[in-house]
Formats: sequence, C-alpha cells, structure tokens
Amino acid sequence: QVQLVESGGGLMQAGGSLRLSCAASGGTFGDYTMGWFRQAPGKEREFVAATNWRNRITNYGDSVKGRFTTSRDNAKNPVFLQMNNLKPEDTAIYYCAAGDPFIPGRSSREYAYWGQGTQVTVSS
Repeated sequence: QVQLVESGGGLMQAGGSLRLSCAASGGTFGDYTMGWFRQAPGKEREFVAATNWRNRITNYGDSVKGRFTTSRDNAKNPVFLQMNNLKPEDTAIYYCAAGDPFIPGRSSREYAYWGQGTQVTVSS
C-alpha cells in the first residue's frame, strides 16, 4: 500500500537546475528518513542524499556535495531534491526511498520503500 512517486525529472543543459519531488502515500512518513538515490545504465545504484526531518540530520553523497540539496518544509511530504550546476555525469534515473534509520543511511539496503524513479538527462 505504501507508494512513493518521484516527479520533476527531464532534460536540462549542463549548468542548469532541476528540482525533484517525492510524494508519499499509504503510510506515516514523518519519522522516516527520506533518501535519494540514482542509477545510470550499467552502473550501481548510488547514494545521493538523505534527510531525517525529526532528527535534523542530512547527508549527501560525495559527488553531489555543494550542488544538490534535499529539503523538507515539515514532517509531511513531499520531499525535494534541488539539483544545481548539473553535469552530464548526473544523468541517471533518480529514486526516492523511505526507511527508518536514525542517521540517514548511505546504503540502499537500509530503505524499505522505493519509488519507480524519474529520468534526469543532462546534456553538454
């Protein structure tokens, strides 16, 4: 019954910005860690960002630090991923995920619920 739905992906030139959102339904997510992962064809799923709103903790993957920001105005959905200064290597399917780690985890194994993903393509 739990569903996560990503939106906001698309085509963007290098240096541009996109904002992804993740809407959740079918459960109570105020206490969950909400994570973002991405996966390019033929590559492993990569940690992007995660935040636990209640505990005021946010973590980012090394490749996106300083460029991407995940945010949540309150304990309710949606959760956002603001992506600035996009690079071609950011091209991937982006997934939102929900889990219950106290510290936002970097491993996809820590997240029980996943969206279907939204495609982000960055052209040079």
